[in-house]
Amino acid sequence: MSTPQLPVIVVGAGPVGLAAAAHLVGRGIEPLVLEAGGRPGAAVREWAHVRLFSTWGEVVDPAAEKLLAPTGWTRPDPATYPSGGDWAEQYLQPLADALGDRVRTGATVTGVSRAGRDRIVDADRGRQPFVVHVEYADGREQRHLARAVIDASGTWAVPSPAGGSGLPALGEKAAAERITYRVPDLTDPAVRARYAGRRTAVIGSGASAFTALAYLAELAESADGAGTKSTWILRRGVSASTYGGGTADQLPARGALGLAAKAAVDAGHAEAVTGFRTEAFEHDGDGRLVLVGEDGRRLDPVDEAVVLTGFRPDLSFLSEIRLNLDERLQAPVALAPLIDPNQHSCGTVYPHGHRELSHPDQGVYLVGMKSYGRAPTFLAMTGYEQVRSVAAAIAGDPDSADRVELTLPETGVCGGAGLFDVPGPGQTGTDGCCAAPEPRPVRLTAPTTPDAAAGQAPADGGCCGS
Repeated sequence: MSTPQLPVIVVGAGPVGLAAAAHLVGRGIEPLVLEAGGRPGAAVREWAHVRLFSTWGEVVDPAAEKLLAPTGWTRPDPATYPSGGDWAEQYLQPLADALGDRVRTGATVTGVSRAGRDRIVDADRGRQPFVVHVEYADGREQRHLARAVIDASGTWAVPSPAGGSGLPALGEKAAAERITYRVPDLTDPAVRARYAGRRTAVIGSGASAFTALAYLAELAESADGAGTKSTWILRRGVSASTYGGGTADQLPARGALGLAAKAAVDAGHAEAVTGFRTEAFEHDGDGRLVLVGEDGRRLDPVDEAVVLTGFRPDLSFLSEIRLNLDERLQAPVALAPLIDPNQHSCGTVYPHGHRELSHPDQGVYLVGMKSYGRAPTFLAMTGYEQVRSVAAAIAGDPDSADRVELTLPETGVCGGAGLFDVPGPGQTGTDGCCAAPEPRPVRLTAPTTPDAAAGQAPADGGCCGS
């Protein structure tokens, strides 16, 4: 079979993967979407209780909407904010249904290569189709040939550990029963009982941590949550940017997340500990967790830990593909400088497409949150623009593929190194965000924004892959 007659395989039936399929169908190219979960949007469904900080108008892909129109689908109010569950049930599931048997669930991709060529072989490599190995939930194994591969599998399955070195902290695995790597669903009675009246360590400094702090503060103020406390653990110091862009954020709900975390601290529901990099989890005499820092500092015992330190891409099934990835972020090298938190904390990246996402094995693309590698602050809109460009490139339409068709909202936060306590451009070593502080508890002034206590989302849903 000639390569142009083969389908394009899309890995992951999440927001970006399904959008990729819609764009391909719109260009007359057959996609085959392989989803490891039992339902489309499986990862999004795992945070169904969390509200996005983007509105419906910002999380529906135009090509997907066009595909949905003949089915009688009605677009939700574009000005309202969906939860993860809303997004999955009211958009992702109908979109997968519209794509029909092009979407296969319970299909785990275990390997991608060039047909008859491992990653070493050069000879005639570019002429060979891709071969994708799949394990199905019923035990079947199958190989699919493809003209191109779009990996939109996300990073949800590989959360980063608590350890400040990037490795699990000592004792982290042994303490697994008391640790979660997701924003707790406090609407679930069993989960609510786990945290009510107890002290929880929240480790992380992004939107997910903000959301967890807001949820736990709300629990503390409820009838069944008396005594609920949080210890918020940050690796950096506190500065004006710690809580995000606030009212300067062009996504208001994203700005409100930081203000909600600030309100939790001010109200006494959370105590922030700065400059703390976790080295170990130990237990006190009562079996509670004691976090130990790299400098030997020991924090007061906690009952639970919520580790929200980001996610990582699973590259294991791409080991036979020639990828050009940044050595730090594990993102495509052309994209990495735009999103590198070592260089800036803006959380904003210019729209980009197939050229920034291409690799030495032409025809394979990492898109969506997976394209960001370990970098944070991904928006669904970014992924939709990526796959629009990639589909155009696969279809042989370079003019459309190279054209920028998206303007992204600013975060309201910029300047300085985004990961460590070192001076950034235009900053001095005495700036509160930049000097490496001693670990210490801090209290902050109360916000004045009415929505300060309203937690919205762990991140825009596009972060979550399939």
